[in-house]
Amino acid sequence: MGNCSSAKLLARGIETIRISRRFASDNDVTLFPGDAQTLLDAMPERSVQLVVTSPPYNIGKAYERKKKTSVDEYVTQQRATIMRCAALLKPGGSICWQIGNHVSDNEVYPIDIMLYPVFRELGLVLRNRIVWHFEHGLHCARRFSGRYETILWFTWPGRAYAFDVDPIRVAQKYPGKKYFKGPKAGQYSANPLGKNPGDVWIIPNVKHNHVEKTAHPCQFPVELIERLILALTKKNDLVLDPFAGAGTAAVAAVLHGRRAAGAEVVPEYVRIARRRLIAAANGTLRTRPRERPVYAPSGSIAVPPWDTVR
Repeated sequence: MGNCSSAKLLARGIETIRISRRFASDNDVTLFPGDAQTLLDAMPERSVQLVVTSPPYNIGKAYERKKKTSVDEYVTQQRATIMRCAALLKPGGSICWQIGNHVSDNEVYPIDIMLYPVFRELGLVLRNRIVWHFEHGLHCARRFSGRYETILWFTWPGRAYAFDVDPIRVAQKYPGKKYFKGPKAGQYSANPLGKNPGDVWIIPNVKHNHVEKTAHPCQFPVELIERLILALTKKNDLVLDPFAGAGTAAVAAVLHGRRAAGAEVVPEYVRIARRRLIAAANGTLRTRPRERPVYAPSGSIAVPPWDTVR
């Protein structure tokens, strides 16, 4: 495919998308096989609408570029990437930093709390600390088992940042509820499009027999990133993931008509991401159905998916 390593893929009708190794502003997808900083340095400032990523947690995984290091050194490494991402962010854009905990000698270090001052020093404002809850993970013997991670959503100051909750509203808990008194008495009180999903998201993580599972050990579920993309971006906006992994952020962007850019140092994961992007573009990518309940004992009733409650 030449140095640009691009591929034309059938997406919607006669439309095509282009996957390229080198960044260009008109790329549909940039999938850079190398260090994030190299990709970020090649991108123009104020070109990105959404940065959404899950950086390495400094826990010694094989896919981490550097071996497990001190917490201070880890924060210093993250600072360099965050600073460059902030420089790339448009005035109305968002940064969503999804992170878990670093554990050493059975002591938990909350990485999101340690990184928060870095974002604030850059002048960014925290709009939400989203808790992503899931049911599966390692079982702990000397502390409670971890079953959540967090997403820090930052924007620039002011009220001009992009945010549209309507595309991601979820089913109302009490859809028939009405106002009891006042000028609206007797009228339905619930939004007919559904309710705001709040800042606690219960979405299964990608483990074992999950339909989206690849060889990557710490993979995003597509639904998690879809919510952020649909709420914080518009068609053709650029979505950046500096730690692309199996390419889930880029996949979610392609599924919803956004452009994407990402970097990944592990060749196997780059190949996985490319295959998933091809499948997303031609409509064959398998993702977990949103209408499937997280936990459905016999006789339970499924809640409608958020993208059909409109």
